[in-house]
Amino acid sequence: MQHLWTAPSDRAGPKSGTPRSGTSRTGADPSTRRAGTSPPTAQEAVTAGEAFLHAHLRTALSTARQIDQVFTDEVAGRVAGLVRRGGKRLRMGFVWCGWQAAGGHGDPADVLRLGAALELLQACALVHDDVMDGSPVRRGAPAVHIGFARMHREELTHGSSEVFGTGAAILAGDLALAWADDLFTEIALRSPHGVCLHREWRAMRTEMAAGQYRDIRAQALGSSDVTEAVTVATLKSALYSVVRPLCLGAVLAGADESVLGALRSAGRCAGLAFQLSDDILGTFGDPAETGKPADDDLRARKPTYLLATAARLASASGDVQAGVVLEPGAEPRSDAGIAQMRSAMERTGARAAVSAEITELAAASVDHFASTGATTPIVREFDALVRRAAGGPAGTAPQDTS
Repeated sequence: MQHLWTAPSDRAGPKSGTPRSGTSRTGADPSTRRAGTSPPTAQEAVTAGEAFLHAHLRTALSTARQIDQVFTDEVAGRVAGLVRRGGKRLRMGFVWCGWQAAGGHGDPADVLRLGAALELLQACALVHDDVMDGSPVRRGAPAVHIGFARMHREELTHGSSEVFGTGAAILAGDLALAWADDLFTEIALRSPHGVCLHREWRAMRTEMAAGQYRDIRAQALGSSDVTEAVTVATLKSALYSVVRPLCLGAVLAGADESVLGALRSAGRCAGLAFQLSDDILGTFGDPAETGKPADDDLRARKPTYLLATAARLASASGDVQAGVVLEPGAEPRSDAGIAQMRSAMERTGARAAVSAEITELAAASVDHFASTGATTPIVREFDALVRRAAGGPAGTAPQDTS
């Protein structure tokens, strides 16, 4: 089987100039360190970024309140609530690792701001994805469109609750995108690398839209094509979740093209491992741990890489029963049909094969990251992030022998 990381790399971005001097602001920010001490960990950066994000949300809500109280209570407040309910905050960590791999030049506070902007962009994607996928739950609570529909049934009197919920959720997602763009713009305007930062950000937003469209298109086609599944996973997850966060952090530090190229390769591998792990969790995971139902992807027959691999293996082995179970159907799958799909994915060896690919992708990602010349502690931090993203052992981060 062709390894996923041999897919063509995305377009190389422009060089972002020479690095600035290593001088940065100091103060109470936990992302800073005295000269001569070890760099902060990715988790410390994420903790600092989380604190900044919560403070920024308070400011955003205060601003919205000056415009309209009802809008703030019913829309802006829901967006803030979704963001505050968390997630792994992996993008914050990857921004930090990219910045450190490029030398960590400049103001660490801008790294935190970039991470926060990415979390707001993620909120936009989640709200809109849930509308398109008809998902009822997100982060252990009703999805935003479901919450709006419930509010309509309980408090409003005219029209369809579902139509209202969809329309209001679209606006909520748009607001999250506006907040993300506003925060990013503040960073780019004052950075000497602002033009290059904007190129990365602009490409990422387009890739997000392209990936989501290819996803719903493949679903409408009933696709079981492995190449199609890799394309969707690359656009929808690898580039947006890891490649661009790594490169945004590196560009902020003034990275040259050799560093950016290595980070793109590292991010593509880690991002695909992330998506493949998410596919497995979406099929076999525990909703109490994932915060979302474990059967949504199967019920809608989402064209995941796991599904495409199962269909290919069923065909190759002559497993007619598995092939029939995995074929597109006119109606959403019943509970019995979902159980049959899970069984087919196990029996064909698809789950084991995809798990093996995740391990290989994660190890390759760490190798690529190490080729940036990042210090051993930073490589180890990246390795830990990849393990969190991929849900298991990554691979080859060197031990610190200093």
